Amino acid sequence: MHVEPSPKGEISLVLSPAPVGSKQPRSPDHHHHQQAAMEELAGSRRQQEHLHLQHHQPFAAAAEPAAPGMIKDVKPLAKKDHRRGTSTAERDPKTLRRLAQNREAARKSRLRKKAYIQQLESSRIRLAQLEQELHTARAQGVFFPNSGILADQGVAGKGVPIGGIDGLSSEAAMFDVEYGRWQEEHYRLMYELRAALQQHLPEGELQMYVESCLAHHDEMVGIKEGAIKGDVFHLISGVWRSPAERCFLWLGGFRPSEVIKMLLSHVEPLTEQQIVGVYGLQQSALETEEALSQGLEALYQSLSDTVVSDALSCPSNVSNYMGQMAVAMNKLSTLEGFVRQAENLRQQTLHRLHQVLTTRQMARSLLAVSDYFHRLRTLSSLWVTRPRAPQEQ
Repeated sequence: MHVEPSPKGEISLVLSPAPVGSKQPRSPDHHHHQQAAMEELAGSRRQQEHLHLQHHQPFAAAAEPAAPGMIKDVKPLAKKDHRRGTSTAERDPKTLRRLAQNREAARKSRLRKKAYIQQLESSRIRLAQLEQELHTARAQGVFFPNSGILADQGVAGKGVPIGGIDGLSSEAAMFDVEYGRWQEEHYRLMYELRAALQQHLPEGELQMYVESCLAHHDEMVGIKEGAIKGDVFHLISGVWRSPAERCFLWLGGFRPSEVIKMLLSHVEPLTEQQIVGVYGLQQSALETEEALSQGLEALYQSLSDTVVSDALSCPSNVSNYMGQMAVAMNKLSTLEGFVRQAENLRQQTLHRLHQVLTTRQMARSLLAVSDYFHRLRTLSSLWVTRPRAPQEQ
């Protein structure tokens, strides 16, 4: 018997066969040598398995060395960190600064939303109060007097205002409430647009603010449509505007050509193509304004001729009188058409300007228009509250 190494590096025990028919004497050390060889073979096999385990699991072997003659099946421990914000990218100062900016923007957005909800609730309460006052005044006969010529004609009690303290129809009163609500929302949108412009936001983000402002102007067109149907005289009189604004009122609003002229200094520099587009739009608006103004003047003249076509002395022929009123009423119905055309012209002018100008130029234009009318309202307030010299007795 002898020990031979195998080709794979393992050690094997080889027993030499004894000749057939021969008997070898067994010494006392025979069993001792055989047991030692078996232990040596087992130790070599354990060493080979240990080396194989270290080769496939180096981390586990390095973490806990095995005792001599003893092999442990140690699995590698994988470190798992479920905490957020531990990666290299998130620890970068630029990324941390961007995350802080996002958190601050989200906080401001929540505050603006909260303030807007509170403002809506206040407006709802104010609207409910005004409606209650309107119903109370109507019950007290402010809008329904039962005396005078119109009462004899059967007009009283049909919602026709006869002057008095307020002198407003229910449609006019509701328009004033809606205009006040629209004005508050307009202030909020202008504030957000100005902040977005000062932050130098990208064109895509700034475009959303500009479109919100244009949609808000479109909403005003719908509010005025209700006033045109209900009480067109209230709309074109401008009593819902400040005194200084009424000086520049044209058919219930601003003149588009004048607004374009005012904006030219706020949108520079303009490209050659933009200059052609803006001036062409201004010229087209001016021609439409002149056509509407001439048509309105002709309507007023025709209305005056109809009213004075009969003798103004009393008593007059009742049949002729009622015939004149019927013709005048038909002519007045065309007044609503003039105001609608003026509103469409204002709306189209803003949208066409948006097509010609860049997003940033359009944002500056909307802010300039808002500031212009705000200054007129401030001028009216200063004029009303100006100090006056005491009148001489």
